[in-house]
Amino acid sequence: MRNTITIAFFVLGTLFSSVKAQGTTEFFAKADTFFSTYVKGGRVDYQAIKSNPASLNTLLDLAKGITVSKSDAKNYQAFWINTYNLSVIKGIVENYPIKSPLDKAGFFDKTTYNVGGKNITLNDIENKLLRGNFPKEARFHFVLVCAGLGCPPIISNAYLPNTLDAQLEQQTVKALNNPNFIRVKGKKVQLSQLFEWYKGDFTQGGKSQIDYVNQYRKEKLDANAKVGYYAYDWTLNKTK
Repeated sequence: MRNTITIAFFVLGTLFSSVKAQGTTEFFAKADTFFSTYVKGGRVDYQAIKSNPASLNTLLDLAKGITVSKSDAKNYQAFWINTYNLSVIKGIVENYPIKSPLDKAGFFDKTTYNVGGKNITLNDIENKLLRGNFPKEARFHFVLVCAGLGCPPIISNAYLPNTLDAQLEQQTVKALNNPNFIRVKGKKVQLSQLFEWYKGDFTQGGKSQIDYVNQYRKEKLDANAKVGYYAYDWTLNKTK
């Protein structure tokens, strides 16, 4: 009898794992199709999505039934990065036409999205589920796209578990070598306000923000450069 019960639990556990895997596999595939359809040149075609929201709604409905374990770090991170970016798009589409996400009160900290059976905000995803669980991973800041032009650009693909590290690296390198994102004039360096708001993420282990940036720069910044921050551009990242 005991062996029968053990086998039954094993079978149920295997089936449950299989269902979860199928859910995330389908989610990643559909997300990849969605981003490749509606994202071009780092901008989102919100008007087209507003006119035909079915694929976005299907994705977010799928996310309602998905739970991922943080012990499976790459799967967890990829799922929540995509979910964040999709939820941002959903929030914009529901209020479109809109000139900036800040035009909607509570866009980041009050509006909730049902994912995995929980109602969570965009700030919850960023600060509790991603930064909170993986505090050493500062590269999140270069892939979570807040719908403003001040953000590093959104990509026209989904983030996938098996390519996530390469994607995080690629987007970080791209941002930190972009002269519009890291503005250098002589011995003065203007950084995005991301570096001001999340300074602790970029100065771990006693490193300076310049040290962090130089890890990814082709042309290294002067270690003694005077650092300032330029104003964040919250203009909507819509297609032109």
